[in-house]
Amino acid sequence: MSKLKTTILTGFLGAGKTTLLNRILSSGSSEHIAVIVNEYGEVGIDGQLVVQTKDEIVELNNGCICCTVRDDLIAAIRSLLASGRPIDRFIIETSGLADPAPVIQSFILDEVLSARLELDAIVTVVDARHISRQLSQEEAVEQISFADVLLLNKIDLEDEYRLIEIERDLTKRNPLARIIRTSSCDVELADILGIGAFDLKNILAIDPNILDEHDHEHDQTIGCVAIRDYEALDPAALNGWLTRLVQEIGTDLFRMKGVLNFAGEARRYVLHGVHMTLEGRPGKIWQPSEARLSEMVFIGRNLDEGGLREGFRSCLAKRHALAS
Repeated sequence: MSKLKTTILTGFLGAGKTTLLNRILSSGSSEHIAVIVNEYGEVGIDGQLVVQTKDEIVELNNGCICCTVRDDLIAAIRSLLASGRPIDRFIIETSGLADPAPVIQSFILDEVLSARLELDAIVTVVDARHISRQLSQEEAVEQISFADVLLLNKIDLEDEYRLIEIERDLTKRNPLARIIRTSSCDVELADILGIGAFDLKNILAIDPNILDEHDHEHDQTIGCVAIRDYEALDPAALNGWLTRLVQEIGTDLFRMKGVLNFAGEARRYVLHGVHMTLEGRPGKIWQPSEARLSEMVFIGRNLDEGGLREGFRSCLAKRHALAS
């Protein structure tokens, strides 16, 4: 039985991993892909943003697959393998705070995974706008170091001089990885899938102890606040609050994302933020059978959970209707 090729998509918070995953799943390929999406927070936003597809998608939330939910990753893959579903390829999207080393270790040391799956490549998405700030985090450095392919994403936000500077730094950190410039992760799939780029000898050169059992520990100052609310939001109030929020704590606010229920709107609203940058767009139409629910996740350093929850509640449409 030939082994199933597996691609690991990694990259720091907000780099564009889900955008890349959607490009893969929307390619029109006849392959049956098993996808595992991992999120740091207890509320899964990315799973809602993955395109509708025939492929099997499993969400692992409330922890990173490099530590807290590592056993869940192995169990999910084993379950998919035993399900009898047609599978031609696995793709694993890690959380933005995942260290790739323990994930790689799982594929090498677990007897079922090593017998049935073959690591094809580790593809790391790099945020050209924010990478300099993110390199203060050990996870961002590790994600670059272990990559077989580095997608330098969001190149439309930086000038040529800055891009050359970033590429030089990436090459110093990982001289073996191929660097591909992208905007919105628009890349030829032949450059990232089925490329046979993973080489254990290179990984051992980076981390000679990778096959030894060890636990990955995250920076304890980094946390996640997840908010869910069924009451409709006032869009102007939310925009004002978030603008003030990023001005006040944007340096420590690594990632913000949400699927929001705006009062009077037929579509949900999809929000993304990385540090000081905010962007949003209308999403899918709310179906009559759906409960209209707003979900937001904040990931950052020394977050004030009480303040974030109260700030969000201050944007509820009902409050503003009463005030007027």
